[in-house]
Amino acid sequence: MTLRAILLMILSMALLAGSDAFYKLATQIAPIGQVMTLVSLGGTALFVAMAAVMGVRLVTRDALHPMILLRNAFEVIGAIGLVTGIAHVSLPVFAAIIQTGPLVVTVGAAIFLKEEIGPRRWAAVAIGLFGMLLVIRPWSATFTGWELFAVMGIAGLSGRDLVTRLSPSHIPALAISTWGFGITIPAGMVLWLLAETPADWSAPTLWFVLGAVVVTTTGYLAITTAMRLAPASIVAPFRYTRLIFTPALGMLIFGDRPDLMTYVGAAVIFAAGLYTFVRERALARQVAPVATGGLPPARAAK
Repeated sequence: MTLRAILLMILSMALLAGSDAFYKLATQIAPIGQVMTLVSLGGTALFVAMAAVMGVRLVTRDALHPMILLRNAFEVIGAIGLVTGIAHVSLPVFAAIIQTGPLVVTVGAAIFLKEEIGPRRWAAVAIGLFGMLLVIRPWSATFTGWELFAVMGIAGLSGRDLVTRLSPSHIPALAISTWGFGITIPAGMVLWLLAETPADWSAPTLWFVLGAVVVTTTGYLAITTAMRLAPASIVAPFRYTRLIFTPALGMLIFGDRPDLMTYVGAAVIFAAGLYTFVRERALARQVAPVATGGLPPARAAK
């Protein structure tokens, strides 16, 4: 079950990297709100069709469960932040920023899920966030302010992933994904209404939107399923594979050329996340014997 969750997380990162590229291509032509609305409409329609084929009920009281509503709120925050960030920030920088997500999830897991986080992992979180500052560089002339939308996006999606773990286990992942996608439609429409540029209905825009719909919905379902199959502290570190996929697409499609500081910051974020993952695995092996009289629980907090 854990291996399946890990593989699903890696697959979702490859698909979502493709989503980043399609979103950026579309927002270079059409308003952000239009792209977000069309992708949300298309993705929701696709999820509804999948639910009909699989016999998953969508109109149920579970849709109003407090954890589902909270998850949807985080979904809206994350979607607005990420789409706006993608439109205005280079993909390598965007990828580095969003890779702080696992570190945010680790903090959230300690606070809200009561998972034990020792001083070493807290230090790794602090180092990883420092790496994000090296990428953003709010003190430098290269800072545009748009990077903060990417930060807002990853904060929202990290909250979403944590709440996913708290949602009732009997609710199908497909239903959760459909509700989450659907809630971003009105948010996209509001952004569209506020846009200063006219809508674009050219063939390239529609093709890019279609591509975003396909890879985003598939990746979205994969990550939702992964987060429900295994603890967040185990699955979340594999988000770092997106640090490979997204910059590669940015270089190939948009000709992005990250500077040295971006590489350094990304490396620091990756190292912090990798350490967190390795530490989680080591602690899992140490805690296991406790049930049979092995190592004391206090060791798990280090």
